[in-house]
Amino acid sequence: MKSIEEIFEAFKDKTVLVIGDVVIDYYMRGSVSKISKEAPVPVLTLEKKERRLGGAANVAMNLRSLGATPILCSVVGDDADGEAFEQLLEYEKMPNKGIIRSQNRVTTTKLRITSGAQHLIRVDNEDVHPLVDLDQKSLLHHIKNLLDECDLVIFEDYDKGTINPKVIKETIKLAKAKNIPIAVDPKRRNFTKYQGVSVFKVNVADLKDGLEIDFDALEEKQLAEAASKLKNNVNADNYLITLSKNGIYFDSGKDSGKLKAHPRQIAEVLGCGDTVISIAGLCLTLGLPLEFTAELANIGGGMVCEMPGVVPIDREKLLEEAKENPILKKYL
Repeated sequence: MKSIEEIFEAFKDKTVLVIGDVVIDYYMRGSVSKISKEAPVPVLTLEKKERRLGGAANVAMNLRSLGATPILCSVVGDDADGEAFEQLLEYEKMPNKGIIRSQNRVTTTKLRITSGAQHLIRVDNEDVHPLVDLDQKSLLHHIKNLLDECDLVIFEDYDKGTINPKVIKETIKLAKAKNIPIAVDPKRRNFTKYQGVSVFKVNVADLKDGLEIDFDALEEKQLAEAASKLKNNVNADNYLITLSKNGIYFDSGKDSGKLKAHPRQIAEVLGCGDTVISIAGLCLTLGLPLEFTAELANIGGGMVCEMPGVVPIDREKLLEEAKENPILKKYL
């Protein structure tokens, strides 16, 4: 690739299978001017209601924003929220051919009620038990049928039960047989099950939880030791550890380092990891160096935190900032 523009243009040729837990994010926004007489709680005057695709579906939204074609593969409930989820997919012009409606689960939803920048409460409705056998077989059937269309597989694991060791093992086996790279954003339950993947991206909190360790990410020696423990427990070609406001750590085995975060006006730290795995995965399909990949993901992850709620990356803003980045320039 000779330029950032060429890289972004190449993203448009990629189709990505996103496997994981999908969510509907509901928002109720308003203002509080009094306390209820019925109980010592604030009374919200509702001003705006929204619903957005979240969880693994937000990864799909990010991929689409970057120009790629995402195909979601997940299980939702055979309920009103499951219907709402498919309506959102249709509204966003994304295919539903990888979505399974199950009578054995509810569709995961998160309702956030806010007043200005203040979160008042979040209400979750979800099933977190593993898939029943029938749903697992259906999911694997969909994955097998859809893989031939795809250039990349992303596992977006939120520990809600869609992904389990058998789904992981079978999918990795199928993808490797077709030379399709695999990117992973894990959680505790299946943390060490993702063996032999192309890139393993994790944040500090999930790394501590997944390996049951504690360390200070600001101390370079401790961070390096934690990265070494990660490599000893999970076999991957590349590793990315996101450090929130402190940047990102990368390790390809041959090259490793820490990249600083860029100054931002942070609104909410929501959906950052979804953006990072989306950018990293697409860079992976183009064979770009890991430092380049990490820095572009680092820029994008910080950028989405400037917006309230869970939102996908703005492709044009990312492109403009990327064109001026000295780390990216040295590879072009």
